[in-house]
Order: sequence, then structure tokens, then C-alpha cells
Amino acid sequence: MLVPDLPLRTDRLVLRPFTADDLDALFSYRSRPEVTRFLYHDPYDEAAARAAIDRVVRRTALREPGDVLNLAMVLPETGELIGDVLLVWTSAEHRQGEIGYVLHPDHAGQGYVTEAAREMLRLGFDGLGLHRIVGRLDARNTASARVLERLGMRREAHLRENEFVKGEWTDEAVYALLDREWRAGAAGA
Repeated sequence: MLVPDLPLRTDRLVLRPFTADDLDALFSYRSRPEVTRFLYHDPYDEAAARAAIDRVVRRTALREPGDVLNLAMVLPETGELIGDVLLVWTSAEHRQGEIGYVLHPDHAGQGYVTEAAREMLRLGFDGLGLHRIVGRLDARNTASARVLERLGMRREAHLRENEFVKGEWTDEAVYALLDREWRAGAAGA
């Protein structure tokens, strides 16, 4: 079980729980086709954004497998919400998890996602005691693949046309990192 002491702070970010007041900020990036291109969902309309806020405000701890820790990425100087990051506890028996992230495109290319995702890896390995954490993505999402590689994750699989998403067969890439690799510094901390 992991109930982190929130908010978390990295060098340039505050990772905090979502609140109902984050609706407009979440909508501002999750409503963009270029942001959701490689995600399972279409661009959010207002109803989808409200439903998402209702979900993410409750995702503040990992109490049992299947739980999701979903945090807002905020710039401390301005309080601006620029994206979100998550850690999923996928298996207690096998001590496994998964990370994910979404960023407002106005803040792309500045290393924010790598910084926030590194903190999720730390929580998973050091806080929850996971053995293995994966990152799964549409294989066409080269920007996300670069993030996972910067975190020290290795590409373990390229699954050909394994999912039918948004009317087309898509390939999935799977990256992973083991706890001993994390401890050896593979995440480039």
C-alpha cells in the first residue's frame, strides 16, 4: 500500500492531487486532437472532462492492485497545471506497475514529463516496493518513447496491430524498468 504525502515536489514541479477547480486546465489540453492522437480516448468535450475530473480527484493513493495514483503537474511559480502523470499498481503478487503521462503541448520539450515520470518511478520502486514498472504506448508516439528511454527504460516489445483504436489497428510498444536497474541508477536521477 502507498499513501504518499502530497503534494510531491521535484526540481521544477509540484505534483498534487487534482481538484474540481482543475476542470478548465484539464480540458485545455485533453480536448486537443494532437494531445489525444495516441491515447485511447478522443479529445474531451466538456462532459468527458467533467467525468475525468470526477475520476482523478479520487486517485490519490495505491491501496490495492488496480488502484491508480493520478497527479496534476503544476509549475510552482505560477500554479499553472500543465499536465498529469500516473502510476498504476497492476499486480501485488508480481509486484508490477505502470506509468503514464499527458502534457499540454505548450510545455513540450522542456523535460517536465521526464521529471514527473521519474518521481512516479521513485514512488513505485521505493514507496510501493515494485519489482517492475512498464510504460505502454502507441508505437508511433516517438516523443513518448524518448521520455521512457531517458528514464532508463528498455524497449521490450513491439506488438503488431494488437489493438483496434479509433477505427484502426495500432501497434503497441512496451518499455520496462526493473527495481535493481532503478537502484543502479538507470533512471538517470
